[in-house]
Amino acid sequence: MAITAKMVKELRDQTGAGMMDAKKALTEVDGDMEAAIDWLRTKGLAKAAKKSGRTAAEGLVGISVEGGKGVVVEVNSETDFVAKNAEFQEMVSAIAAAAAKVSNVEELKAAALDGKTVEEVVTDKIAKIGENMSLRRMATVEGEQVISYVHNAAAPGLGKIGVLVALKGGDEAFGKQVAMHIAAVNPASLSEADLDPAIVEKEKQVQMEIARESGKPEAVIEKMIAGRMNKFLAEVTLLGQAFVVNPDLTVAAAAKEAGAEVTGFVRMEVGEGIEKKEEDFAAEVAAMQG
Repeated sequence: MAITAKMVKELRDQTGAGMMDAKKALTEVDGDMEAAIDWLRTKGLAKAAKKSGRTAAEGLVGISVEGGKGVVVEVNSETDFVAKNAEFQEMVSAIAAAAAKVSNVEELKAAALDGKTVEEVVTDKIAKIGENMSLRRMATVEGEQVISYVHNAAAPGLGKIGVLVALKGGDEAFGKQVAMHIAAVNPASLSEADLDPAIVEKEKQVQMEIARESGKPEAVIEKMIAGRMNKFLAEVTLLGQAFVVNPDLTVAAAAKEAGAEVTGFVRMEVGEGIEKKEEDFAAEVAAMQG
């Protein structure tokens, strides 16, 4: 039987399943709508789709390091309770290991894991555990040596904040100190050269407005801005920051003393940038009545 776009849309409307999943279901059962719904349910796809609208802002970051390459992934869940689930933790660890062989999150979703794609593994886990989950992002760091650190680890290589540091020279102990500094201070970039120009320009405009409120001459204001911007850059760039282990030194100076050069880093924290939806059941009921 020919599967039409109208049939696929109808099945999607009834189940919330994805377009490709709906088409596959209809193909498997020769266009029988009821059988297609059952097929999706047995695969866990209809159930997973119904949960896809829920905000998944909890979860874990997972880290994997092989030689001079480190990768960190974020897999979200709806509740912190699920993040403590052993099955969820095993899945995140496996996804982190798979991420070492790909370049971006889209490739990771399509990568093979236990005879399925990573995306299918996540979908299956949604159906089994009963919460929405998502593989949100991944990042990699490469260097002469890569040191990892997980803050408040839930299990080896898993936690709420994951950090990777690439070092040239130095040793693991120093790399770990730098990673802990990054976890605590959250620098915006490695150096001024790596900082987003939009961030610099925004801060400059803010400081100019503040300085002009003082009513001082433009020549004086320019000098004020130069000093304030130098202070700002020192505060937001890793190499310019006061090292938490020894605040008398910048990270760059501490690295020099340790015979090391920090060549890159990444910091990933669960839920960064996700707006958590606040449920207002009274308003929801009122809207339904209206």
